Amino acid sequence: MADRREERPDRTDRPDAADAVLDRGLPTLAEVLESPALSAGAPEVLVGGDALSTPVRWVHVSDSPGVARLLEGGELLLTTASAWPAEPADLRALVAEFVRAGLVGIVIELGAHYRYVPAVVVQAATAAGLALIALHREIKFVSVTEQVHRRIIDDQTAALRARDEVRTLFTSLALRGAPADYVVERLAHTLRAPVVLESLAHEVIVAELADATPAVLDDWQERSRRFGDDGDDGRSIVPVEARGIRWATLVALAGPGHPAGRRAVLEQGATALALGRLADPDGDDWARLGRRRLMDALLGGRYGSAEEVVALLGAAGVDLGRAALFGLATDGATVAAVEAAASELGGRALCGTPRGSTERAAGWMPVLAALPSSTTFAGAAADRFLARSRGDGPPARLSVGPRVEGATDEAAVPRLLDSLEQALDLAEVGDLPEGEVHWVVRHPLVRFVSALRGDHRLLEHGENLLAPILAAPPARRRDLLAALSAMVAHPGNRTAAAAAAHVSRSVFYQRLDLAERVLGVDLDDGEVLAALHLALVVHRAHRSPGAVDAR
Repeated sequence: MADRREERPDRTDRPDAADAVLDRGLPTLAEVLESPALSAGAPEVLVGGDALSTPVRWVHVSDSPGVARLLEGGELLLTTASAWPAEPADLRALVAEFVRAGLVGIVIELGAHYRYVPAVVVQAATAAGLALIALHREIKFVSVTEQVHRRIIDDQTAALRARDEVRTLFTSLALRGAPADYVVERLAHTLRAPVVLESLAHEVIVAELADATPAVLDDWQERSRRFGDDGDDGRSIVPVEARGIRWATLVALAGPGHPAGRRAVLEQGATALALGRLADPDGDDWARLGRRRLMDALLGGRYGSAEEVVALLGAAGVDLGRAALFGLATDGATVAAVEAAASELGGRALCGTPRGSTERAAGWMPVLAALPSSTTFAGAAADRFLARSRGDGPPARLSVGPRVEGATDEAAVPRLLDSLEQALDLAEVGDLPEGEVHWVVRHPLVRFVSALRGDHRLLEHGENLLAPILAAPPARRRDLLAALSAMVAHPGNRTAAAAAAHVSRSVFYQRLDLAERVLGVDLDDGEVLAALHLALVVHRAHRSPGAVDAR
């Protein structure tokens, strides 16, 4: 057989050698040997091993010793070797040329030229790890090429179809402005593998674990710094970038193959994320969005186990083993200011979505503060945190839940979440003055009501005792509730109570007298004051956000 020599041979439409990976569906050499056309030749594997698992991207038929210059890599050569040289040194050189050309294997049909494969060829192929197969019966090479090429082309067609479906999916997500967490979720669903969107500092922004355990996120930052490029462990890594700006990195961990190619799928997801970022350059930083999503999931109970909580917080950069954790709630601070305040104390803050509403409209923002275990978050330290978190805005309020340590212990996770919930309960139920820090442990009645908030008997007590005031016109209702709240907050010191109600002492006394007549009680009776205090706390716990009697 003669081979055509061209200075610049045209490339065929075969898969690129660089893309010849198992998840593309290319047949391996072992699979090709099992094809009916080739197995009919009674193949004998002279050199195999790991070489038999190499993907075959094309089949070439030639007897010419100069065929190596026409190969592009990844081919299987079918030959009778009729034009091969006879000298051992020339045969060694020929095998070396085949190896340099990227040949995956040689199939030699015995009988037409060789009665057996020369030992020098076997030795050279063995040394180079090049698969070598001898056929003991004559076959039609064209049948082999037809079968193998049909398999390859069918796989290419399936891959093109799969790529088109993936491109359509993620283009649609980009055009709809889908958030980053949903894009990552679709990537994980498509690849059936864990997918992580990480910041340039290797912190987890969003993680969809598919069916994997949270352990895949253990020590994520350190392991991610060592990842580098795509690894032998099956992971794929793609940057999220556009116009010379890189925002993040997508990492797909080991999983099954995809007809479109796992990396191609990941690249489509990265494109959708980059387009979304370009469309909203002034939007929240992805890392903050990821931390907010994590906080919202924790408070909403959207996690599988305490182990998962520990893994997710660790991946978000919270060193649970060395930190003292506090659940916080604030209504007068921005996310950036709160994070800066925690950083000044040597710690870190994760901020959730504000919930409820107040006169500031933003609502109470839940915060998980992870501070050095040596930090005493009280007194001057808490005051500095509050002052720094408010920035240049109006006076802020801060509610602080119980301290939690040893959160790497799964038993501590419920205490951590309880600290957050208690801080939010105090913020929403307690009548907290502005510009101050308030600790849950100093408000036992609020904790009691929060724990029993769903008990109808508590609600009935509050409604019945306050019913005459609640039935009053809005302005009077607001004034009387404010006066009673100030009085129970400062029992025995009506001067301080009047100041807390922001009225003069004479006006304050007038309102208390009116409250006594409306309620028909003696406000100097300790038992009455205790019952009123409980009723007021229950009322605040069940009031509608923004109601006129909120204060």
